[in-house]
Amino acid sequence: MSKQKLPLGFGKGMLSGFKQLQERLSQAQAELADETVEASAGGGAVRIVMSGTQQCRAVHIAPALFEEADVEMLQELVMLAVNQAVKDSQVLASNKLSPLTGGLGIPGMGE
Repeated sequence: MSKQKLPLGFGKGMLSGFKQLQERLSQAQAELADETVEASAGGGAVRIVMSGTQQCRAVHIAPALFEEADVEMLQELVMLAVNQAVKDSQVLASNKLSPLTGGLGIPGMGE
């Protein structure tokens, strides 16, 4: 078997750069886990707090919605708020990770 030759320019310096990038990405992802976004629906009647890693941290529902007993409306408002929180957390992640990936198009890394 013959040894494969690495392309020119591929060496310890490049490997070191990849390692640094990997460390910075890991740090950014850890920071995203601590950051939150808040989205609401129904004029703030339903609020969702979500982390930058798309973990739901809190659901706030105005007590008046329970008094109205309109289950379908409540379900709709929760769904709208959750969907907006997901979108907002994706934007947060993209803003944090895109400068690190430099447009590499790495799936799940803000591209």
